[in-house]
Parts: sequence; C-alpha cells; structure tokens
Amino acid sequence: MGARLKAGSMGRIRKLTYGANDEADADEQAEADRQTASLAGLAVALLLVVMGLFLIQQLEAKSMLEDCLLSGQTQCMPELDLR
Repeated sequence: MGARLKAGSMGRIRKLTYGANDEADADEQAEADRQTASLAGLAVALLLVVMGLFLIQQLEAKSMLEDCLLSGQTQCMPELDLR
C-alpha cells in the first residue's frame, strides 16, 4: 500500500513537474497570438492600400472623362468593339 498514491497527490506532483512547462507554453502561446494579430494588421493595411490604389485609378478615369466633356468634345468615351 505504500507504493500507491492518491489521485489528489498525482495532481500535485504534475503541477510541480510540469509547472515550468506550463509557463513556457503560455509564453509561446502569447507569442503566437501576437504574431497572429500582427499578421492580421498587416493584411488589413495591405487591403486598404489596394483599395486606395483602385479608388485613385477610378477617380482619375472619371476626372479625365469630365475634363473632356467640359471642354465641349463629343467623342470622349472610347468606342466599344462589340463584335
């Protein structure tokens, strides 16, 4: 009977044995969470840049068309080839 351990004492032994690993695991998880958040922020920033470039391109095209129309020209739009 001396070799048998109670279930409660096994939990205490695990805490003593694995306590350092739990802290290291928590630190690694926190590091992984920070990296994930950083990558998500980078993805959002890149998306905003791409959307901004698209918006600039569209505004430039509309501005050129408006300038052409305000100058009195009638053939401002490029002809579409529908064949």
